[in-house]
Amino acid sequence: MTAQTIELEAQLDAIRQAAQTAIADATSLDQLEHLRVKYLGKKGPIPQVLGGMGKLDPAERPRIGAHANEVKEAIQQDLDRKKTELQTAAIQAQLETETLDVTMPGVYRSQGKIHPLNSTIDQVLDIFVGLGYTVAEGPEMETDYYNFEALNFLPDHPARDMQDTLYLPDGNLLRTHTSTVQIRYMEANDPPIRVAVPGRVYRRDTVDATHSAVFNQVEILAIDEGITFTDLKGTIKVFLQELFGDVEIRFRPSFFPFTEPSAEVDVQWKGRWLEILGCGMVDPNVLKAVGYDPEIYTGFAAGFGVERLAMVLHQIDDIRRLYSSDLRFLKQF
Repeated sequence: MTAQTIELEAQLDAIRQAAQTAIADATSLDQLEHLRVKYLGKKGPIPQVLGGMGKLDPAERPRIGAHANEVKEAIQQDLDRKKTELQTAAIQAQLETETLDVTMPGVYRSQGKIHPLNSTIDQVLDIFVGLGYTVAEGPEMETDYYNFEALNFLPDHPARDMQDTLYLPDGNLLRTHTSTVQIRYMEANDPPIRVAVPGRVYRRDTVDATHSAVFNQVEILAIDEGITFTDLKGTIKVFLQELFGDVEIRFRPSFFPFTEPSAEVDVQWKGRWLEILGCGMVDPNVLKAVGYDPEIYTGFAAGFGVERLAMVLHQIDDIRRLYSSDLRFLKQF
């Protein structure tokens, strides 16, 4: 072995020792990556040592090459061990800082509750879906055609005065009932039809304990061959009994332009009769407006204010309590 071979081996051993010490002192993965590039990169000290092999005897060159590979493998092993060590330490530190003390009392956050109006709507729709009805919705801003004309309200009919509403500059208006969706639904679907329509409506009612100018309504519509007023009366009774239980109800004659015959339905509330909904057989003119043959199809419709239902269901004495956002009131539900 020549002196030059011994010198190159000593240089490689020195590189190995220096790398081992630096790797052992590393405190982060970034620092470890810097050392990897420094000692194993193309511009590192090992390639520089191997550059002197040209001066060696050809028989000595394999010895230096093999020794250089051993040094590379040893440095790589040191790097891998240190990397695993640093990663384990980082995970342990994270676990210690994020440890959850299950014996500590939790932070209380009060849970929200469903507003009595929304819960009443959900109850109503659940009942009608159980009876085979489909839920449909429509726009609150409507045209005069869908809100009045298609529902048999003639332009000069006095019944329009009872449903006066907010008229918009573009000629549209805010709907006075969800019956508008009945027309839209019949235009898009052929009989038989069973549909329940929830939504907000607007009227010129004077606000008092049982009236509001803006309220929620649900309407139902059933169209088929051979439907009679008996079907309507039976459906209403089943619905009210399912919602209120054993409550006393009464039907009395009334008038609506879009139904004939028509009726109002009252229930006992706080010792007196409270009007709860209007209903009737669909007027033939309404069926003609959507292209149905009234000689073949008949049907019934009913509409009720959700607020009135909620008042009876929860024995609320004033409709305005439902809009006041008073937590003392709402927390009771």
